[in-house]
Amino acid sequence: MSSIRLRLLVSLLALLAIVAAAMAAITYRNVLGETEAIFDYQLQQMALSLRDQGEIASAEAGTLADEQLDFVIQIWTIDGRTIYASRAHTSLPARALLGLHTLNVEGRAWRTYSVATRERVIQVAQPVEIRQRLAAHAAWRSVLPLLLMTPFAALAIWWLAAQNLAPLDRLAREVRSRDARSLAPVPTTGLPDEVAPLASALNALLERLRSSLDSQRAFVADAAHELRSPLTALKLQLRLLRQAGDEATRTAAIEAVAAGIDRAARLIEQLLTLARSEPGAAPAPPEPVELGELAREALAAMHAFAHDRGSELVLDAGQPVVVPGERSALAAAVRNLVDNAIRYAPPGSRVEVRVWQDDGAAQLQVDDAGPGIPPADRERVFDRFFRSAGAGEEGSGLGLAIVRSVAERHGATLALADSPAGGLRATLRFPQAAP
Repeated sequence: MSSIRLRLLVSLLALLAIVAAAMAAITYRNVLGETEAIFDYQLQQMALSLRDQGEIASAEAGTLADEQLDFVIQIWTIDGRTIYASRAHTSLPARALLGLHTLNVEGRAWRTYSVATRERVIQVAQPVEIRQRLAAHAAWRSVLPLLLMTPFAALAIWWLAAQNLAPLDRLAREVRSRDARSLAPVPTTGLPDEVAPLASALNALLERLRSSLDSQRAFVADAAHELRSPLTALKLQLRLLRQAGDEATRTAAIEAVAAGIDRAARLIEQLLTLARSEPGAAPAPPEPVELGELAREALAAMHAFAHDRGSELVLDAGQPVVVPGERSALAAAVRNLVDNAIRYAPPGSRVEVRVWQDDGAAQLQVDDAGPGIPPADRERVFDRFFRSAGAGEEGSGLGLAIVRSVAERHGATLALADSPAGGLRATLRFPQAAP
């Protein structure tokens, strides 16, 4: 039973049936008790009226002898002689017990009330089965309206449930009628308090989805633009290679083509790395990763590039510092930090990488002697394809965007500051190091 409407109706109707049955039973028992009390009161009043009346007139005696009456009146003298009986009966109580009593005479139950005066004893009796039948009829007449109203109450509950769940139906129809391109917020006016948070959460999700799709479209457009430039350069260099008239020109053209291919390959690799580090990408199972080892691997991978530029790579990593995460993503982040430091630092400079643990937090820091990044641009450099003015080196503008995306997926932060070496200091800080 997955329908809220069906569960609500079944629950309310079951509750209505239980309440109606309980009220009917209580009403029935209460009416039975009250009717019995009324019958006892009638017995008492009849007996007391005969006590105060004295003799029974002949006209009254004839009325009391009516066979259709439920009451039987008996009067005895003090010494036990029967001086009056309203009508003959084979199974009347032979002796009176003062007050109210229930007597069983020859298998038949009687309810009696007896009162004594100085000269006689008066007893009024009534068959118990007649009392019970009359009481049951009165109780049934009291319960019948409640039972007759129960189906109408059930129909009213069904109608009210349908009316109150109508906003959910409207919201479902509104969402169902949309296509994949419609990301406008759903209307929230007129929704009850219980449904409004759901609609607000849905609107927030649609807004995040719209922002993500806009970001993806912008990313694809920027990536296409960025790829167009190296591919155009490759086509131009290939044309020059074909037109080369001597060996020296041909060799220079081949080297230019190779450099263009390297730049295009690096750009494509960075685009793939950035796509894998996006928040919506499927995460790999976390594993313990030692930051010092990642730094050594990154420096080893960048050694040839640093050697060509005459740069010196220095690693300061003491005790092992372990963090939980995706090894491939963290390795890509560290490589991009080291690559940026080598690429933007002047040839022959020094690039320092330091790994340490401070107050339970793991930190990886890269310092270079390059031009650095002005404070006004330090937030913008995390945008894709953004290049700071005056950097003096051709790049894709994706390195720091990749590092920040990886950091956010691992709950880490990336901070940029001035380096004591004169360039940029980039610090990756993980809030909790693994044991």
